[in-house]
Amino acid sequence: MQHLPPESATWTALRNAMPEEELAKQADKGEPEKGRWSQLEQLMAANIDVSRRIEHVLICANSKGRRPEAPKPVRRPGARPPRPKSQLSEAGANFLFELTRDRAA
Repeated sequence: MQHLPPESATWTALRNAMPEEELAKQADKGEPEKGRWSQLEQLMAANIDVSRRIEHVLICANSKGRRPEAPKPVRRPGARPPRPKSQLSEAGANFLFELTRDRAA
């Protein structure tokens, strides 16, 4: 039974028989990155990620002022969340500017 896909009739019947309280408790502590995904589910997650990025680019290109935060990818099985990118400090920015200015001259 462990190797049946989540959408199988057996798993569906088990979920349908589960009391509402237990179903809500399971939903609250869901961890999709620990589940098994089919190739179709992987492709759908990639499709969602691309759609979110396109929407983000369109919003940034057509708005003035602050840009919204870039969308986070859909959590996938076996993958950790991406680490946040470090911000470039003022000193680091000045160092890079000086470095590129000296080479351009």
